[in-house]
Amino acid sequence: MARARPAWGLLLAIWVVLPTWLSSTKVSSLIERISDPKDLKKILRTRNNVLVLYSKSEAAAENHLRLLSTVAQAVKGQGTICWVDCGDTESRKLCKKMKVDLSPKDKKVELFHYQDGAFHTEYNRAVTFKSIVAFLKDPKGPPLWEEDPGAKDVVHIDSEKDFRRLLKKEEKPLLMMFYAPWCSMCKRIMPHFQKAATQLRGHFVLAGMNVYPSEFENIKEEYNVRGYPTICYFEKGRFLFQYDNYGSTAEDIVQWLKNPHPPQPQVPETPWADEGGSVYHLTDEDFDQFVKEHSSVLVMFHAPWCGHCKKMKPEFESAAEVLHGEAESSGVLAAVDATVNKALAERFHISEFPTLKYFKNGEKYAVPALRTKKKFIEWMQK
Repeated sequence: MARARPAWGLLLAIWVVLPTWLSSTKVSSLIERISDPKDLKKILRTRNNVLVLYSKSEAAAENHLRLLSTVAQAVKGQGTICWVDCGDTESRKLCKKMKVDLSPKDKKVELFHYQDGAFHTEYNRAVTFKSIVAFLKDPKGPPLWEEDPGAKDVVHIDSEKDFRRLLKKEEKPLLMMFYAPWCSMCKRIMPHFQKAATQLRGHFVLAGMNVYPSEFENIKEEYNVRGYPTICYFEKGRFLFQYDNYGSTAEDIVQWLKNPHPPQPQVPETPWADEGGSVYHLTDEDFDQFVKEHSSVLVMFHAPWCGHCKKMKPEFESAAEVLHGEAESSGVLAAVDATVNKALAERFHISEFPTLKYFKNGEKYAVPALRTKKKFIEWMQK
């Protein structure tokens, strides 16, 4: 009687011919593998934030799938990740239909993002966990500061735990920038800050931390972060004082760190609202009521330190004097100090100064670039 071959021998033979990546890569069940155009069409129709990995083959997708498996868990409920293997016969038609070209020898994968049912953009930011998660949580937001190659010498802090650890262990003097990613003043100083970090490498530590999320309220309270950026100087973990020259260059920062000193007391400027004039000044409390009572309102969001705002202010005032003196008014001009009225600044996504917003019967409309008395009056009269 013939003896049966051991079953394990057959299993071993099957294991040998399987692609090695399948045995080593754990693909999250949250990643949806798609081959049918109808399935992808349904996903794009029913979900508004979708990242699709198109690969030349299964093996070519290995590293990306390993990374995207962890990303999928982090963005669960906020974004969807799909995978299409363009090397598969069934999926090839789908890749062609979606205009994915993986024919170049050096191109193994493509990452395409779809929003609200339509193609949004090719993902061309850093292929890292942090960057992809940040992108999927805010697809139209700015890249992370650390994605800038010029910022390699800045220490990028992500959590309060990392911040406390840095203060405890760092022996070198530390200059820490607390910032918000949308802040125009932060964007202006960042290139200078990172250039100074490179020049001072080994002698000082320059670090950055996005403290805009609500989870960092304790840090903002502790270090008196009332606006962005706020730059604090530490020695051996102890906070000494703030660096307040937000218009500085890299050389200014380098020179200041040679002799760190507290900000010099300045004579406070008279707030625009206290100067008198024809412009109405609105606050978080009275803004909605004012817009409701006036059918045509042009609002200037400004900051006291903003040079462009100071330049535009007399033009805005002169235009208000003319418009408010008309027998049949074309509308009114109003101003909001966005550094004080932060609820309004966040509500209308004010990220640079000055910013103009126009309200007609309570509805907000886009405004072109207006900077002179003549242009303000012409805009309101039309």
